[in-house]
Formats: sequence, C-alpha cells, structure tokens
Amino acid sequence: MKNIVLYMSLMLVFVQAQAQKDFQGMAVYESKTQAPKFEGMRGNRDITPEMQKNMEERMKKMLEKTFILNFDKSASIYKEEEKLETPGQQGGGMRIMMNSFMGGGGTFYKDVKSKSYTVDKEFMGKEFLVVDSLPKLNWKLEQETKQIGGYICYKATAVKEPSKTDFRNFRRKNKDDKKPEEKKDDVKKTSGETKTNFEDNFEMPKEIIVTAWYSPEIPVNQGPENYWGLPGLILEINDGKTTILCSKIVLNAKDKVEIKPSKKGKVVSQKEYDETVIKKMEEFREMNRGREGGPGGGPVMIRR
Repeated sequence: MKNIVLYMSLMLVFVQAQAQKDFQGMAVYESKTQAPKFEGMRGNRDITPEMQKNMEERMKKMLEKTFILNFDKSASIYKEEEKLETPGQQGGGMRIMMNSFMGGGGTFYKDVKSKSYTVDKEFMGKEFLVVDSLPKLNWKLEQETKQIGGYICYKATAVKEPSKTDFRNFRRKNKDDKKPEEKKDDVKKTSGETKTNFEDNFEMPKEIIVTAWYSPEIPVNQGPENYWGLPGLILEINDGKTTILCSKIVLNAKDKVEIKPSKKGKVVSQKEYDETVIKKMEEFREMNRGREGGPGGGPVMIRR
C-alpha cells in the first residue's frame, strides 16, 4: 500500500512538472501612441488645413499597432502583427522609418530566468541583434484593482529613465523652463527673423512614470515589450505617451509556438545600438542645418 501511495505521489509530481513545462499562452495587445500635430511643413507653404489634417490622421494610424505575445513559464516573444496595405495606400517607406525612430523592432525575446533579452532591429538598411540584460524596475505594488477582459488586475507603478532612441516620448518644452536667451530667440522666431529646429521646441523627459496592471490569475513573470517583474501577466501598460492594452488571451492552445530568440543581425549591446542611432540623428540634424539657408529652408514645426 505504501508503495502504491509513493508511486501515485511521484506520478502527480511528474504530471504537474510536465504541465508546467508544456504551459504556454498567447496575448494580443493594442498599442496607441499620442500622435504629434503638424503646424507647418518646410518648403510647402501651399499645404491646406485639409492636407495637414490628413497627414496627422495618417501618422495617428501608423502609431496604432497590434502585437502578439507568446509566452511560457520562463520566456516570451513579442512581435508586431503584420498588416496588409490596402490597395492604393501609400506610406510603406514612411512606416519603416517610423518603426526605426519610434521604438520599433522585430521579434523581442525575453528570458526572465537569465534576465536577458534579444531583439532584432533594422535601422537605415542595416540589421542589428541587440542582446542585453532586462531592465530592472522597482515596482510599487498597490491595492487598486480593475477588470481587463474578465481578469482581476492589480495596479503597480515604477519610474524609469526613457530610452534615448525611442522618440515616442519626445515632449514639447515648457516655455517657463526656457532660459532668458532662449525666450529672446522665440520672439525673433515669432517675428519671422529666423526659424526653429526640432530640438528647439522638443526634449526627452528625464524620467517616465510607468503604470502597469497585472493579473495574478495568469502567474507568469511576463508582459509586453521589455516589461516584466510582476507576480502575474501584465495586461496594460502606460508609459508616457504610449498605452498598451491586452485585448485577447488564449491559454494552452493545441498549436504550440516555438519561443526562441532571433539570430539575424550584427550582435550589439543596447548602448552600442543607441550610440549608432544617435550618431545618425546628429548627421541628419547637421544636414538639416545646412539646408536652412537655401530656398524653402526651415524645419518641420510640430506641436503635441
């Protein structure tokens, strides 16, 4: 009798271990970023309010994306859902540029056991494979709850330093924070004596308050993008101007997805990749300054 009980206990442990090993889930996330508003386009004085509105609407749609997160107990892959362009629709090249400068990438792989991530990115026609340690956020767990898709979610907040290469978080400068000489320049710019550069009006915040909603009902240490570290799947994230909300969850589907990192691209650290992007942005800025003296010179004016 004792042998039978021992056998049954061992079988139960084996079955539970196998169930944990085979456990897999899929979550669909809708990502929305507040789109900037154009106040004027360089060298295009004939742009009508209707044309301006159309441009703003197109950018708004480009900043609305759908992502799929496939996860198991220790790892996940997060990737944008590919959408077919409608006939006659333009802007494929612009979408690629937006992905490069708005935090876009290919497959984002997270391993919470090794606390590392791998993401393949394409920038200016070159492929990079960013491999680095997962960012560690000091989450503050709160008692506030709400329901998302039938799951009870708890609130958690953290403060993080924004990525220097994720331009979704650019914000308009507060006029009160400007130095006296900058305010004088603004007067000149308003009177038409000179024109502004993008960096004159925008800045990257020093820190971002992140609000997450996670569900202990799905006990995995995972979430969208590079977010992790909470006692349950993160179903919603708000980090500045971007909100990512889970719209669908499927647990233990029959068809399993292979969860593994990408291997294409030049292997670099996050710091090395950021330095490459920043260097290229500085080159663009210098080229823009060189054109300002010519006909139609001047930057794009944008406000948020």
